Parts: sequence; structure tokens; C-alpha cells
Amino acid sequence: MKKPTRPLNGVLLLDKDCGASSNRVLQQAKRLYQAAKAGHTGSLDPLASGVLPICFGEATKFARFLLDADKTYLVTAKLGVITDSGDAEGQILATNPVPEFTAEFIKATIATFMGAGKQVPSMFSALKHNGQPLYKLARQNITIERPARDIFVYSYTLLSMTADTITCDIACSKGTYIRSLIEDLGQVLGCGAHVTMLRRTKAGPFAIENSHTLADLEQASAIDELLLPMECLLGGLQKVVVSSSDAQLIRNGREISNSNPQSATKTIALITHENELLGIAEARNEGNIVPLRLVATQLTVI
Repeated sequence: MKKPTRPLNGVLLLDKDCGASSNRVLQQAKRLYQAAKAGHTGSLDPLASGVLPICFGEATKFARFLLDADKTYLVTAKLGVITDSGDAEGQILATNPVPEFTAEFIKATIATFMGAGKQVPSMFSALKHNGQPLYKLARQNITIERPARDIFVYSYTLLSMTADTITCDIACSKGTYIRSLIEDLGQVLGCGAHVTMLRRTKAGPFAIENSHTLADLEQASAIDELLLPMECLLGGLQKVVVSSSDAQLIRNGREISNSNPQSATKTIALITHENELLGIAEARNEGNIVPLRLVATQLTVI
């Protein structure tokens, strides 16, 4: 017998444990909340842990703002060992001696990866080719051409090191694969490297310090109190308050006039005079506002 669900709207900052897939922890959280609808905002590999925002209900409509957000990671790399996946879960392809690197040399080397760059996604990524995840193709020893993608590394900081490991803090743009960064670093160092620990400490504005584990949820007496209102996903957007009549037009999918047209088209969040979130819209420089994604229910903005 199917368990009952409820129409729940909000965002959970989940601290994903190592060893579980993002979809698995999503389903566990969905079950704990008895939520009718849920989705996460960017996968973490089973090897990885850390911030995995989960959207419930109407919040799933705005998940793309986190998919497009910058991320920060804590990563440990083992030098001298190359694996096919770029991490500790892969098959070892080669082992090499590790020179006696100084911290100053490592710092100078990782600094060369900062700024704008191009990166070819790993074959062991979750990107899809003709509907098939690349990692499934990789496990069948199938390799396809992957176009290089634009990335940006804002900071790359050495935190600690041993004779054959380094631990770093990396802040980067969306779509950056830390495993590929580490593989590229290993190639530059001449000995190879792979990821042994990866933890996402920040996703957009959300930090690990404010996240909750599945164990926290199971032990909480009122798990709904751990949810953030879904408009937290829209924090980077300008909020525009509309009249009751304009709000009704928006709900009907109609355009409305913009009393303060911008010099360029931009995405905005629409709020009613009753402090209800309508959704997001496009404010165009011609002087009109066009609805993009609207909530199905009227929700009070906190």
C-alpha cells in the first residue's frame, strides 16, 4: 500500500554522507517528510559528501538558480596514483614516484589553475549522451568526445600536505569537475593524482554549517522547522511588488507593464502587496514583464 504524501513546499539543506548516491538520499528525505514532490539541485558523487539542497513541491520550479550557482569544495588528493575515474573508486591505471614538493611549489602550481579556463568533463560524470549518463558508458569502456566547457576557479587554497597528499579548498563556477582539476594538477606535477576525499562546503549562499544530516532528520521532533522558505532560492533576484489586478493577470499568464523598465532584460521575483510569492518573470527593456515560472499556490514570503 502506497504511503500518503502531502503538498510540502520548501528547501532542505541536506549534508549528504559519503557512500550514498544523491538520488538515494533524496528519496530518503522525501520519505521522511512524506513529500509529494522533491528534487535536488546538483548531484554529488557517492564518494562526495556535503551540501545538497533539496527542493520540495513548488520549490522545484526554482532549483535552476542553485544549479547555476557557484560552489566551494574541500578536497584531498593522493599524488602518484592515477585512476580511470579520477577518484578512489576507480581502477588504478598507473603509480609513479612522488617528488619532494615544497608547499611553496604546490601553492604556485595550483595558482596557475585560477581564473577562467576550459575543462573537458570526465567520462565518469553524470552528464548524458543520448539520454545515457557518461559514467555508465565509461563502465562499458565506451568513450565519446566531450566538448570543453567554460569554467572559472575563484580560489584554490592549499590547506595541508604530506609527502603524497594535498588538501585544498576550491571555490569555482558551476559545471567545474574537481576530479578533472585534480587530474590536471597531477599531470602538471608529473606524477599523477586522484581524489580521495571530496566535501562540498557551499552551494550558492548555502553553507555546510547550516545543513542537516539524515540522522538529524530522523531524530528531530519537528522536521518541518528545518526547512527554509522556497524564496531563499531567489535571494539574488530583484523583488518587484505588483498590484492585485496585475497579480491576477500574471496568474493568468498575461504580461503586465513595468513602471520602471530596466536598460536590459533581467529575471525578477514577483511579490504581491499581500506579501505572497507569485513566481519569477522577465522584465524586458521594452517596458513589459513576462511571467516565466509561477507557484501553483499563494505562499507568504517570510
